[in-house]
Amino acid sequence: MSLVRLNIKGISYSQTQNGAYALILNEVDGDRKLPIVIGAFEAQSIAIALEKEIRPPRPLTHDLFKNFSDRFEIVVKQVIIHKLVDGVFYSSLICERDNIEEIIDARTSDAIALALRFQAPIFTYKNILDKAGIYLKVNPKKDEQDQDSILMDELIAEEIETTAFGDDIYKEKSLEELHTLLDEAVANEDYEVAAKIRDEISKR
Repeated sequence: MSLVRLNIKGISYSQTQNGAYALILNEVDGDRKLPIVIGAFEAQSIAIALEKEIRPPRPLTHDLFKNFSDRFEIVVKQVIIHKLVDGVFYSSLICERDNIEEIIDARTSDAIALALRFQAPIFTYKNILDKAGIYLKVNPKKDEQDQDSILMDELIAEEIETTAFGDDIYKEKSLEELHTLLDEAVANEDYEVAAKIRDEISKR
């Protein structure tokens, strides 16, 4: 089975499940998106890895794993989303130490959070993308959509093209105020708020 490389398109808050997010992976050499439902903690960890300027004062779980791996010279070479069963994605970490390769089972959200920290590529198999991938349309007609290809469509917010951490309350703040709030949020380890503030700063 052929592998298809993916990159991260964004994270969207689920409109139907409280505390759930949809991680959107994009086919590198195509137009299909692969949406995966993840929890708030994993969304926060992935968002922090994407936002290079947000640095937690203490390592998060995935940062700790990265520090541990670096200390013992373990490298995550790639992540493969290898199975889809009843709407649940299964992934593997392809690791290497002393030129010996090992495959470790992982939740997909954890695997992607680690892939970002190791700058490792993310892959899935073509048959999984054929089954669960979607084409995003401006006004898609339901009778034209294949039910197998809209696995998480109802969980994706309308503004899916960007990471969805913006918040209207920050639009009225000055840049100086935003930077102060950002520092406070990071110091308090409130990384979801920090991501929202950072997103507003980036827009300016």
